[in-house]
Amino acid sequence: MPATVLVAFDGSPLSERALTYAIETFPDASITSIYVINPFDSVIDIEAGGLPVAEDWEENARERADTIHAMATDLAAERDRELDAVTEVGKPARAILEYAGDHDVDQIVMGSHGRSGIDRTLLGSVAETVARRARIPVTIVS
Repeated sequence: MPATVLVAFDGSPLSERALTYAIETFPDASITSIYVINPFDSVIDIEAGGLPVAEDWEENARERADTIHAMATDLAAERDRELDAVTEVGKPARAILEYAGDHDVDQIVMGSHGRSGIDRTLLGSVAETVARRARIPVTIVS
């Protein structure tokens, strides 16, 4: 059984299922949820919203990360578990893999698709990239 499990959590129903799976399957593991702020998503928001969005994109992204971490923490607490929550900035697959490598993670668990928008249309490209490039076991929940 893995001692440390990293769960990619973006607040989507599939990421909730992934976190629930990790909690139930690895009851003795230390669990960390990771949320990745993708600056590319912010570019799309800025183009749609103009200069006011551009000025506040990072603050808005960090506030969203805090909200998502609260969701993960609450979900874990409902199952009498605690978890660490981290925010990284960058390309999601790369950030997940780098975090796992830098923190001696034994297992990655993630949903098969992202939350919406471009992530959704790419049919799970982040999950596929993580599964292909990881040097540790990856469980993809669908």
